[in-house]
Amino acid sequence: MADSAARDAVVDGRVWADFCDHLKRAGEQILRPEAPVSELDRAEGFRYLTRLLRIGLDMHLEFADPEAPGFLAPSHETAKIGADNPDNLYLMGRIDGRHEYLIRGERGTVDYLSFGSQKGGYETDGKMTQTGFLDAADLDCDADGRFEIVLSQTPPARNGLKLEADSNAVIVRQTFRDRSAEQPARMTIHRRDGGAPQPLTAERLATSLSRTAHFVEGTARLFADWAQSYLPRTNELPPADQALCQRVGGDPNIFYYHAYWALRPDEVLVIHLPRIPDCRFWNLQINNWWMESLDYRYHRIHHNAHSATPNADGSVTLVLSHDDLPHPNRLETTGHDRGTMCLRWVGACEPVHPETRVMTRAAFLDETRA
Repeated sequence: MADSAARDAVVDGRVWADFCDHLKRAGEQILRPEAPVSELDRAEGFRYLTRLLRIGLDMHLEFADPEAPGFLAPSHETAKIGADNPDNLYLMGRIDGRHEYLIRGERGTVDYLSFGSQKGGYETDGKMTQTGFLDAADLDCDADGRFEIVLSQTPPARNGLKLEADSNAVIVRQTFRDRSAEQPARMTIHRRDGGAPQPLTAERLATSLSRTAHFVEGTARLFADWAQSYLPRTNELPPADQALCQRVGGDPNIFYYHAYWALRPDEVLVIHLPRIPDCRFWNLQINNWWMESLDYRYHRIHHNAHSATPNADGSVTLVLSHDDLPHPNRLETTGHDRGTMCLRWVGACEPVHPETRVMTRAAFLDETRA
């Protein structure tokens, strides 16, 4: 939108009206015919749109200036996207790949840390294509754990993160085995040659609101499409399309599984990991239909190597149930009768495919007593 047109549209209120109209259209993703119609699922669906709006406003308005970037949380306890990992702390910074940036920080003790530069977005092409990647296993820190990373189209061989001219974001993943015992990395980002935010213009506001509305609708549509695609293999946990996961911003060190689950009141879903491969991390989580992790602040909806109790042979059995179940690796449905789930192997020498079966609660208890 040209400067004069944007100024007129902001002054007379059309920018705001168009923004609100676009948000209204996003509600169609919650009303798709295959989506569940229970009171809980619909209520969470419309809340999901408000959560996407909060993330979108941070991403495309409050933290959108690549001249003076800062880190925002693109998924967290009360705003979630695409099977967000309950064991993760996510950070995102908005950048312009034509410039150079510095990330300065302290490593902390978090188990897994990675940095990725990306281009695209759910508000434009529906992708978040990686343009560079740095694993903290290859990060040089000083004796006090401090580090500095250069983001550039021509990065240094050590502590460098590759950018392309159209790179527009940097994503940081911190993954905890035991969040209560590990210290997260702390960091800041800024342009290497300085930079300061300029006063907000009508054109910037118009662009930001348009991108936010497209982000809400595009994100809701993308993951509604994913959930729909899982329906033919209900209560199975097959490997995901790994190339697709990478196109939408997945970590290249991760092998993903995504699926749909549905249980009657007297049923349980048994998920068996025949063995745990040599890997840096793994977890399994339960999500709602909208691919939001269930509320891990108050419920056991995921397990990893730290929390799960292995079987005598080293395998791991996890059990999803509606009611309390005397099993160390129980997962809660938190009132849902259907949803999605995700398994990750991080840095695995080879993926080990899970086995699943649905049983009645009584049959499962009889089997475990035998």
